[in-house]
Amino acid sequence: MQAYTIGQAARLLGVSPDTARRWADAGRMATHRDEGGRRLIDGKDLAAFSVELAQGGAGGEEGASYTSVRNAFPGIVTAIKLGDVAAQVEIQAGPHRLVSLLTREAVEELSLEVGMEATARVKSTNVHIDRP
Repeated sequence: MQAYTIGQAARLLGVSPDTARRWADAGRMATHRDEGGRRLIDGKDLAAFSVELAQGGAGGEEGASYTSVRNAFPGIVTAIKLGDVAAQVEIQAGPHRLVSLLTREAVEELSLEVGMEATARVKSTNVHIDRP
């Protein structure tokens, strides 16, 4: 399972690292420490928190602005629904929930899992997914 540092989580949530630290200190985001003492958030926990935050339940920053550079929305995979041939992947990118319909084969080739970082690229009505 992928885990994220406070800074990485902040970037994916569209907030400052200080805000993410405050949320972790207040117990809003579950964290654990690695061998080096860094505070980490499990990908599945971050995915669930990002959905809660987008729905207004986690106390986001007031007046925060969100921008997209060349229609790229870096975020976290929050859901994957696999069919026999097709698949649906949901990404929470700050306050934006993006849904991509693609082949099951593409999801498997990208090794997509809930809780991992991914970037949704939007062109017209198409949503493409990249992973780091």
